[in-house]
Formats: sequence, C-alpha cells, structure tokens
Amino acid sequence: FSFLTFCNMLMIAPNMVVTVHYTLRDGGHDGEVVESTLQGEPLAFIYGVGMMIEDFEKNLAGKLAGDAFAFGIPSDRAYGEYDEDARAEIPRSVFNLEPDQEEQLFQLGNMLPLVDGEGHQLDGLVVGTTETTITVDFNHPMAGVDLHFTGEVVSVRPAEPEELAHGHVHGPGGHHH
Repeated sequence: FSFLTFCNMLMIAPNMVVTVHYTLRDGGHDGEVVESTLQGEPLAFIYGVGMMIEDFEKNLAGKLAGDAFAFGIPSDRAYGEYDEDARAEIPRSVFNLEPDQEEQLFQLGNMLPLVDGEGHQLDGLVVGTTETTITVDFNHPMAGVDLHFTGEVVSVRPAEPEELAHGHVHGPGGHHH
C-alpha cells in the first residue's frame, strides 16, 4: 500500500482532516448558487471539532475520498431562522465620524464591524439609513435560508497534533502560519 492508497481508504470520522469540493445552493438542488469551490481551492476542515455546521458533518460521516454527496439542511439546523428582533436602529452620532466617512461606511449592503456593550464583536449589515440613524441587521446572511450542498470528498487524513491543538487545518486548503 502507498500512503495515497491508505489515505483514500480512510473514512470521515472525528479528528480527521476532510477536504471537499462543494456547491452550496439556497433552498433546494435547483436553487441559486450561493458559493462553490469548484473553480478554486477545496474546503479543508477538521471533522468533529465544531468548525462546521453540525448537520453538514453528519451528512459526511463515514464517506471516503472520491465519494459524492448531496444533501439539504433546513434553516433551523443551519444558521437559524431570520429574527426581526436582530435588527437595530443606531444613532449616527455614536460613530463620531466625519460626513465623508459616514457616506462611505453607511452604504446599503456594507458590513459594519461593531462591538456590543459587553465587548463582543458583531458584524451588522447596513439595511437602512436616515439623516439621524443607521438600521443594522445582525442576522447571519444565510439566516432563514434552507441550504443544499452537492460535491465530492477530495481527501481524508488524520489531523496532525499541531492542527488539533490550533483547531484548524494547516497547509493547502487550510490556514497558513
């Protein structure tokens, strides 16, 4: 057996580095493409350490390199339902910006990096503006959206101790230090 043959026989299980090419569509198998790795680098992650949506991992469990996959994840098991209460009107004055900075930062569709009263970082999407306020949506961009994944398992290998300690994959498709 060569190392490559050995890696092709490994099943997806906890603490394995899994590399996949995938296409994500909203809704179902005929939904609009949200993102795809097919024209670029595959996604690499450590299975079972909480990096991915739980149901994404469950649907890949036991697969081998070369296996195809196709599955859906309902929104409540993915990024949650859309929450109207996760929108906030923030007075422009709290930002203490010059008018030209405001014009650039507060454009509809911009993501604002914000910090709440307890020091937690939040990203909010600018969804409305008035003379005195900015309306920001703190829902995940995919909240309320059913997900549908298709793709192929590219490789499966044991995670290196350093990868497990750091909580992410090193090298191609992963983190580079």
